[in-house]
Amino acid sequence: MKMNVEWKGNMMFEGEGGSGHSIVMDAAEKVGGENKGPRPMEMVLSGLGGCTGMDVVSILKKMRNTIETFKIEIDAKRAEEHPKRFTEINVHYVLTGPNLEKSKVEKAINLTQEKYCSVSKSLNAKITYSYEINGEKFE
Repeated sequence: MKMNVEWKGNMMFEGEGGSGHSIVMDAAEKVGGENKGPRPMEMVLSGLGGCTGMDVVSILKKMRNTIETFKIEIDAKRAEEHPKRFTEINVHYVLTGPNLEKSKVEKAINLTQEKYCSVSKSLNAKITYSYEINGEKFE
């Protein structure tokens, strides 16, 4: 896997992956940026959400559960001192669908967190999960 990241001036960088897709990252104006893109640490959380979300969708499709909407809300805490890494992350899945079964959603979430999501396995943080199915919350 390869990612090229190029400085675009001030605090802005553009990354292009081997897939040919690019992203822009920038800093807040108060630290010299122009606020033209997400922060690098936001990108890490976005990558976590995308990775685990793709796993859950794939697993639930194989289990013949229909997803109508799917949102992942991620809350994270960072260390006070540099390098200010993530110390705690909660991934909250919000799913709706006509035939989503609690046991199958739980299994999909367990599989992504324990086996498949390479992003979560790359992070040195305590990661917890919670979820909602059709408005009903589960811890």
